[in-house]
Amino acid sequence: MSQLQSTALARVQPSATLAVTAKARELKRAGRDVIGLGAGEPDFDTPENIKAAAIAAIQRGETKYTDVDGTPELKAAIVAKFERENGLTYTAAQIHVASGGKPVIYNALVATLNAGDEVVVPAPYWVSYPDMVLLAGGEPVFVTGEEADGFKLRPEVLEAAITPRTKWLILNSPSNPTGAAYTKAELEALADVLRRHPQVWVLTDDMYEHLTYGDFEYTTIAQVVPDLYDRTLTVNGVSKAYAMTGWRIGYAGGPKPLIDLMRKVASQTTSNPSSISQAAAVEALNGPQDFIAERGQAFERRRDLVVSMLNQATGIRCPNPEGAFYVYPSIEGLIGKTTEGGVVIDTDETFASALLEAEGVAVVHGEAFGLSPYFRISYATSESVLEEACSRIQRFTASLR
Repeated sequence: MSQLQSTALARVQPSATLAVTAKARELKRAGRDVIGLGAGEPDFDTPENIKAAAIAAIQRGETKYTDVDGTPELKAAIVAKFERENGLTYTAAQIHVASGGKPVIYNALVATLNAGDEVVVPAPYWVSYPDMVLLAGGEPVFVTGEEADGFKLRPEVLEAAITPRTKWLILNSPSNPTGAAYTKAELEALADVLRRHPQVWVLTDDMYEHLTYGDFEYTTIAQVVPDLYDRTLTVNGVSKAYAMTGWRIGYAGGPKPLIDLMRKVASQTTSNPSSISQAAAVEALNGPQDFIAERGQAFERRRDLVVSMLNQATGIRCPNPEGAFYVYPSIEGLIGKTTEGGVVIDTDETFASALLEAEGVAVVHGEAFGLSPYFRISYATSESVLEEACSRIQRFTASLR
């Protein structure tokens, strides 16, 4: 098998979040009482008007190939969204649509990276960023956003990480896995560094844009710092805000030369996204938006519940995130303790494994996101399920000696 696998693929690991979700499903099929808190997808259903738009597209016979990176109708809806919600002006030629946010990002990296090019990846990071960089032939350069800084990248840390080989900085706000979101002032401070390094492009993953809480005011970097517009790719999609994870539509706006390169990659790989999903995404972006705020309030209640209950668990410290639907608690206070079965909690991976075995709660260990000793919980499920899961975590941590 080692002779079959390419050198490029040998550099990467399978997605840890998908692995945890698969393990939870496997245990459930075997009859175990398992609560899976690993999946990053809303438990809400896709709104009815969006589903109806997809059905109507099928009935109209819109089942053929489309333009490689998006229909004119969807690109027009995306252009309108960027202008309406972000104050960003793009033309249709500056829009790229693919089968999810992940292919959008991958297309950008494959289109631009040469061997040895560096990509600054702030940790904690979404598990796929570094492996996509490696698959594209680049080298991820990890920088840490410490818990004391809200898990956000400080300008001086970014400055120290940039070299003549740096091609991209990846930003994710609100963040998966921490829920941390950058303020306007924090983005401006990072921009001060980027101005000194004109070779560095910015890939901002805004997938959780509509999931911020309290009085937090969301902004994206090209909106805050217009002089970076010509080297920023603003990535978004319909999966999280519109509960359309399975529809697989992601998109981006950016400079036309970059978008042209990304289209070239798509033309020889996936080709166009599903025509039916694109029709549904048009309705998502153009149709009623009021349900987003309503669902956001539900997510905020869930966040408050989980943060409160985890901070009552022995040895756990859980910061309060600004957005997304994740918390990233520390288990620093549990390292070195032992389970009733004699397992020593020496890493966050051991913690997650022991928790699943003892209490049937599936979480993702922090090492997968580049910062230990932490773990990630997705609170995109009902309050009753979250309350039961957190009660089990409390019971488990209290049992450690």
